[in-house]
Amino acid sequence: MNNLAQSQSERRTPLPPTRSAPGAADTAVKDHAVTGGGEQTGRKRDTQAKNGKQRDAFFDNAKYLAIVLVAMGHSWEPLRDGSRSAAALYITVYAFHMPAFIIISGYFSRSFDMRKDRLQRLITGVAVPYILFETAYTLFKRVADDDPSYPISLLDPWYLTWFLIALFVWRLTTPIWKIVRWPVPLALAIAVLASVSPDIGDDLDLQRVLQFLPFFVIGLCLKPEHFLLVRNKRARMLAVPVFAAALVFAYWAAPRMNAAWFYHRDSAQEMAAPWWSGAVMTLAMFGCSLVLVACFFAWVPGRKMWFTALGAGTLYGYLLHGFLAKGSRFWDWYDAHWMHTPLGAIALTLIAGSIITVLCTPPVQRMFRFAMEPKMTWAFKKDAAEVARHRK
Repeated sequence: MNNLAQSQSERRTPLPPTRSAPGAADTAVKDHAVTGGGEQTGRKRDTQAKNGKQRDAFFDNAKYLAIVLVAMGHSWEPLRDGSRSAAALYITVYAFHMPAFIIISGYFSRSFDMRKDRLQRLITGVAVPYILFETAYTLFKRVADDDPSYPISLLDPWYLTWFLIALFVWRLTTPIWKIVRWPVPLALAIAVLASVSPDIGDDLDLQRVLQFLPFFVIGLCLKPEHFLLVRNKRARMLAVPVFAAALVFAYWAAPRMNAAWFYHRDSAQEMAAPWWSGAVMTLAMFGCSLVLVACFFAWVPGRKMWFTALGAGTLYGYLLHGFLAKGSRFWDWYDAHWMHTPLGAIALTLIAGSIITVLCTPPVQRMFRFAMEPKMTWAFKKDAAEVARHRK
């Protein structure tokens, strides 16, 4: 099952993770950022508090829980060959954790347009972190993996950074999706065509950009009342048998299915499958992912929890935990026998959840804000009206 995925170039390593992730901030793309740029700054949160505005705890909770699943999924990845249970959990989580992040990203990108301040935030909150972390990850690989000649390429995202470039592209196309008549069917058709087009290539990880596109467009189309449909007791009860069925199916499919389908980074032909299977799998997985995302949202608490505030730091956890996730492979941490025992796998899961939690905390945010949320006022022209006000 995994031979093909393992033979892929390392630049196309699946997202393990997750800006909450795992990566959009406010409705202007700044509040409630998801793994991908625009995390809400402390200054913004303070301003909102003074103005009486409250962040929706549901979305912060959803982002935090999703980024924890991202980290846990990465910790399970090396265990899949020796544990069918780990493979089943891995497949189940990968079926919905990125779609959930992307839907939330789309939802909080609804008001994005080409206004100057929003374009500036797109650059400083998404493009700049992409450049910095793409470079940092490449330098890390050169040293940690003893590969000094590994090239820095901003056109070929490595490991987690694909989500940043994808979010950049998706947001730029937001005005288009807001004017077309049938945005979701159109985005889904594009995803299907991408899945059967092996000539798209690796530049900017366009396969992922296009195959995950429908989830972003769905987020753009959602309204607050749509989330309320799954935030009730009946939905939570229905989510239990649905997730149970998904786990049973994943346990059956684990030794039979190529897990690379869940990464959406290749066409069907590149996975040595018939071309038509790309269309079938894209549509089938789209439906399954939506159902599991709805179940996930049903379980997300809507009230303020001890971890709610960490939802504003998911970008930090997403990008920073990748160094440990990759380092664990480079330094052969998984050679330890205890990790491949049931208790070891449980301990590893708890460790991964704890680490990602720490990486989302305010002290870490303050430490790395220069890279995640740079002001860069020096890089942009001032508005004529603003200059005139200062002259007065």
